Amino acid sequence: MTNSPRVGVVGAGSLGFHHIRILRDLPGIEFSGFVESRADRRAEVEKELKVKSHAALEGLLEASDAIVIVVPTSSHFSVATAAIERGRHVFIEKPITKTLEEADSLLELARKKGVMVQIGHIERFNRAVRAALPHVKSPRFIDSERLAPFSPRGSDVAVVLDLMIHDIDLLLTLVGSDARDISAVGVPVITPMLDIANARVTFNSGAVANITSSRISREKKRKIRIFQQSGYLSLDLGAGTGEFFRLRSDIDPLSLRSAPADILAFVDRIKLDAPDGEPLKLELESFVAALRGKGEVVVTGEEGRMALGVALRIVKEIERTLPSLVGHTHRHA
Repeated sequence: MTNSPRVGVVGAGSLGFHHIRILRDLPGIEFSGFVESRADRRAEVEKELKVKSHAALEGLLEASDAIVIVVPTSSHFSVATAAIERGRHVFIEKPITKTLEEADSLLELARKKGVMVQIGHIERFNRAVRAALPHVKSPRFIDSERLAPFSPRGSDVAVVLDLMIHDIDLLLTLVGSDARDISAVGVPVITPMLDIANARVTFNSGAVANITSSRISREKKRKIRIFQQSGYLSLDLGAGTGEFFRLRSDIDPLSLRSAPADILAFVDRIKLDAPDGEPLKLELESFVAALRGKGEVVVTGEEGRMALGVALRIVKEIERTLPSLVGHTHRHA
């Protein structure tokens, strides 16, 4: 790989637009253009961002060393396969693919061709998450809530693969252990797919997580609370802020049994902080650093596959309990 790899984007929808915007000005690369199947959208993005486009994927692959894939989930496998077959490194927006069979095939091909795969689990780059990670030690219980107003983007898959998978990846990262047992409920409301879902996940470490995701909310909400022996962390992912309520070392827990006490009397309240930065820009910078051999892949294809595996187990559990309410049956490995 050269010191200035050529990087392009497949897909110029609402999210693809921002990938193009950032990569266009990112130092250390040559932006090789983008591909968009809708002619009107292609012309609009070309004009607004003043970047070049290609009429077809083949043209972009010819002009690129790596590509960023920002197309509907159902097309991830076909686009990534075409790129990897040509020896191009790939960044794939989450989820890695629609099925585990596709993910396994893709990762095997990447190993064969010797190319790099990074998955776009952007919450790893959230300021609150970056600030919290140094304080997370053997979590025992995690409560996660992600609510969003309805958007057609991502509605081709269940909310578990659209929104909840962000939190699944975070849970796997925070706990550092595989999921063991899963119970889940959910229903479709606006689409034939699941639009709201709740899952309880028990990990091999003994940690338990409660996850709720909805894409039919009137408000946006992205919050996580992490409970561990030393205290608990409260993160607002939407605001990028967080606090750590840490048990004071000079407090005897037994003394708290004698009378009611305000929590601030026996904990230190620590404001969590990390350097500011647009998460998507930080994510793409990490991809470029890995391309140039100056950093590790932050979210590997294997990690993306692991998050997908848990997500599909959740969907399967919901379909098992409420099969008549789900308008689409997924195939699972």
